[in-house]
Amino acid sequence: MQAAALLDSDPQAAARAAAELLKQYPGHRATTVMLGTALRSCGDSQALTIFEELAATQPDSALLQLEFGRTLAALGHDQQAIATLERVVQLEPNLAEAWRELASLYAVRGDTRACDAAHARFTSLSPPEQHLAEAEVAFAHGRLNTAESLLKRQLSREPKDWAAMRMLGEVMGQREDYIEAERLLGECLKLAPGYSRARFDLARLLYSQQKADPVLPLLERLLAFDPEDLLYRSLQASAYGLLGQTERATQIVSVLLKEFPNDERIWLSYGHGQRIGGHPAEAIEAYRKCIELRADFGEAWFSLANLKTFRFSSAEIDAMRSHLARENLSYDDRLQFEFALGKALEDTRNFAESFEHYSRGNELRRSAVAYDGDGNTRLVERSRALYTREFFAARAGFGSQSEEPIFIIGLPRAGSTLLEQILSSHSQVEGTRELPDVPALALELGVRETPGVPPAYPQSVAHLSNAELTRLGARYLAQTLPNRLGGKPRFIDKMPSNFMHLGLIQLMLPRARIIDARRSPLACCFSNFKQHFQSGVWFTYNLEDLGRYYRDYVHLMAHFDTVLPGRVHRVNYETLVADLEGEVRRLLDYCGLPFEDQCLRFHETRRVVQTASSEQVRQPLYAQGVDQWRNYEPWLGKLKEALGDVLPRA
Repeated sequence: MQAAALLDSDPQAAARAAAELLKQYPGHRATTVMLGTALRSCGDSQALTIFEELAATQPDSALLQLEFGRTLAALGHDQQAIATLERVVQLEPNLAEAWRELASLYAVRGDTRACDAAHARFTSLSPPEQHLAEAEVAFAHGRLNTAESLLKRQLSREPKDWAAMRMLGEVMGQREDYIEAERLLGECLKLAPGYSRARFDLARLLYSQQKADPVLPLLERLLAFDPEDLLYRSLQASAYGLLGQTERATQIVSVLLKEFPNDERIWLSYGHGQRIGGHPAEAIEAYRKCIELRADFGEAWFSLANLKTFRFSSAEIDAMRSHLARENLSYDDRLQFEFALGKALEDTRNFAESFEHYSRGNELRRSAVAYDGDGNTRLVERSRALYTREFFAARAGFGSQSEEPIFIIGLPRAGSTLLEQILSSHSQVEGTRELPDVPALALELGVRETPGVPPAYPQSVAHLSNAELTRLGARYLAQTLPNRLGGKPRFIDKMPSNFMHLGLIQLMLPRARIIDARRSPLACCFSNFKQHFQSGVWFTYNLEDLGRYYRDYVHLMAHFDTVLPGRVHRVNYETLVADLEGEVRRLLDYCGLPFEDQCLRFHETRRVVQTASSEQVRQPLYAQGVDQWRNYEPWLGKLKEALGDVLPRA
């Protein structure tokens, strides 16, 4: 027993102890097994001789054959190990550890389907997360701090507990700490390459960041093993939709609806497809079907509210109040109901109660995410320090000289979707979506802050040569190509947060057009506060965070106006509403595009629009939305204070 206790901590000592015992008790089987196990841990080939002899003496012992197979694998004899372990599962089909070993060996061989099947068999025999039940319950009830603490404690004890890694990745994804979530799920899949649940979690995580391209290969592998799985097929349809391949997406969802006519999530997916495709009546019908199937399905109620043009009946408003009064309503449903009811009450002009529900929804979401306003301000300060006139002058002519991209930057809810719709009504311009590629490049260059370690970005950009910046520009163009289904010469990237990386864009794509979509601070910030973004827009869940973020944005853009005068074309939403034709002509002139009358009839353009403004940009431009924030002015004191010097003085 003392020798066995040393196996994990000091296998060499365990081997010595076992050898001494065998001198006293020659041929003692348990001690011989222990000696072989210790030697295997040390990488000693003598272990193979020991287990080969043991396996030969008892060919029908599944446990001895398992240890022989493990030893063959540990010493690099993969094919022999697979053959041995396949015999083990014939001898004892319910030996979970044999299936786990086989899954790893099939992965090395590149047999992904066999790997996934073996791992699925292992998890069915030995559920890998049964020891994490407390953390799982905490996560299910929205107690993310508790779940995170429990899982980190487990990983401190067992650093290679891949089941705990997967669950912690899920927690971090819920917190929208996508970098850490991706890292954890990636490590989990290295340790357990056949773990389909982790692979699906990674696919969902990437999709939530609008990274549709890498989602599809993950789903192809999952579907190769389980082609009938509802969740896999549904997410595949959503990924195709995100890439603008609406016909493929619709085909998949239509088949699913026939197979699962009573599944509310399929109806939700169908509704989303109809919404972004410009079919609001069909979307409303689908969302109502969701509610018919599950009355407390918060996301369906929110999806109706998110159409912006939809109005709830008084009976529907009462129903939402009733659902919110329930104590057992899930975190996610409660969150969605709060925002939906806030919008419904706003439409009835009950602004005080509407603000209460918007505030509760934001408080719920803010409690789950880790947003660091100080870190955002520090990034702005580092950017202003680095990007000077002299810095850009010394790098004149650097980067790819392509004129294809048109970047629309700023804050969400500032009119960027409207500008995209206007520009993509032009015969030479293709609208895509909020592409994640520039922020991903910034991550590679060290934008993320780690406690105690100064971030490398944007100062790391200063070390890039002309050739490196040119390659980055070319890489951006290549990565975004799958989103350009129309093949037009120009395309739009409307990721608002790209304003944080304007210096990088200037250096790698100096001839790209950059348009700053600007909206007055109180209107813009409150529009963000009342909009429930499903992921990613962390600063919108708190009025002080919003005001500070807007202030940082204005200060950074003012800096670039000084060091790169005229480089960025600014379009103020209020001016656009007041003088549509004049602003459109100036916008097209900046982009080097001839005027086309259809840009003024943007609402007639039929295209996929994936943002919250999808219904609004399909209507003529009206001015009534400009001052909607004034209905909530009595409750915006903290926002005004946070905006500080960027708030116009009366």
